[in-house]
Amino acid sequence: MAALRQVSVAFPRGSFTAVMGPSGSGKSTLLQCASGLDRPDSGAVRIAGQDITRLGEKELAVLRRDQVGIIFQAFNLVPSLTAWQNVILPSRLARRRPDASRVRELLHQVGLAGRERHRPAQLSGGQQQRVAIARALLGRPEVLFADEPTGALDRSTGHEVLALLREAVDAFGQTVVMVTHDPQAAAQADSVLFLTDGQIVDVLDRPSVDQIGMRLGGRR
Repeated sequence: MAALRQVSVAFPRGSFTAVMGPSGSGKSTLLQCASGLDRPDSGAVRIAGQDITRLGEKELAVLRRDQVGIIFQAFNLVPSLTAWQNVILPSRLARRRPDASRVRELLHQVGLAGRERHRPAQLSGGQQQRVAIARALLGRPEVLFADEPTGALDRSTGHEVLALLREAVDAFGQTVVMVTHDPQAAAQADSVLFLTDGQIVDVLDRPSVDQIGMRLGGRR
């Protein structure tokens, strides 16, 4: 059985889209294909007008580095590095000199001013996720993919992280695509896309928490 079947969707520049559905519906596969982490067996995936399915591995790695930001539920920070060092790590690996003023600005925007030298173990879960967001935004990517970014956080901290993603869209024109199971999180998005058995079955624009809950419960 195909993980995704005849899925056709566009994520407009400067929009915030949530992707929801039951376990096994294809949410993570959609994110992985859209971000270039996986290759679909057929069809096309375009970022900034470029079909990334036609790229070689080296070209794809460069595209993911320069045009795609990814935020994971597990933060994926290096324990031995400080918050600052974790943010600039992708630039260092690409042998590029990071813009110190940009790093400082991002850490301030995500509420980590004064904690630049703290290592992950010295930060709360929410603060670690803020480091991951700053890292993902450093390269000004075309699109930011978030895979259950609040799944490991308490509700209050999760709301703060969602507010940061919302601000990235509203204040900086960032494009955000977020996989989530939480109606509260999805309600922060401009639109919510629902998957079932690898197919898009519905899209709601600016839905309320109650509307999302009703849709997940099978009611319209």
